[in-house]
Order: sequence, then structure tokens, then C-alpha cells
Amino acid sequence: MRNSPGGVNLEGAGLRKGADVQRVLVLEDDNDLRSLLCDMLLLSGAKSCVSVRSFEDLRRQQEQVPECGLALLDVNLGAGRPSGLDAYHWLRENGFTGRAVFLTGHARSHPVLDQARDLANARVMTKPVGAKDVMALVRELDAPSAS
Repeated sequence: MRNSPGGVNLEGAGLRKGADVQRVLVLEDDNDLRSLLCDMLLLSGAKSCVSVRSFEDLRRQQEQVPECGLALLDVNLGAGRPSGLDAYHWLRENGFTGRAVFLTGHARSHPVLDQARDLANARVMTKPVGAKDVMALVRELDAPSAS
């Protein structure tokens, strides 16, 4: 494993040792929350975290998209900016086949959230997201798929 964005050395941490967990993507405009989510994902066993703060940053990381098994997408990336839902559609068009989790601090009845809930292989989680929830997401990635 490599160092997390926050500089935590994960070598020998004993967490999910030997697990073959995929790369994860975090699209979140709040720098502190994005860093915290990546740290939690890495400490939960993810191999690496692609950390981006905007749709534009996401597009610059296009070559890493197909390798991600999980994408945590902030629904609201700012007024007049593409949403997490826009990012989801762009990801699918660019080879992302993993699971998407939309993060929101908004009311559960927002129209964008209704659209997100209707998507295949996606779910919605309310911020703040707890460490147990993040660990569960990584465990789900690592679980053998049913054939």
C-alpha cells in the first residue's frame, strides 16, 4: 500500500492486510472532507484513492477512471457547476463500471437524489458519512461476487 493523502503510512498497519481491494474515487468539493474520506478508505483497505475536488479535476484524471471500483460523488459541487449526477454519467461514458455512492447534505427529497436512486449499481448516503459506513463500502468491494 502507499501513503494516504494525509501522509499516514499504511504499511504494516495490519488493516485488511493482503486484501485485494480496488482503487476508489472521491469527488468532493470540501477539501477537508475529501481528505478524510480518502484516509478512511485507505485505512479500510482500498489500494489507492483518486481524490478530485471538481468535475474539471475529474476529467483530468480520466485515465484512472476505469480502474476504480467505487466512486463517492458529492451531489452538489456548487451553484452553476456540474453535479455529482453529471459526473456519474461522464464516468459511465468513460469506462467506469464500479459502484457509485452519492453523498449529500441536502434533504432526501431533492430531484437530483431521486434520479440518483434510480440508477443501477448506485446508492445515496447522507453526510456526514461515518467510518463504519466507509469500511462497509470497502468490504463490499472486496467481497467475492456471486456468480
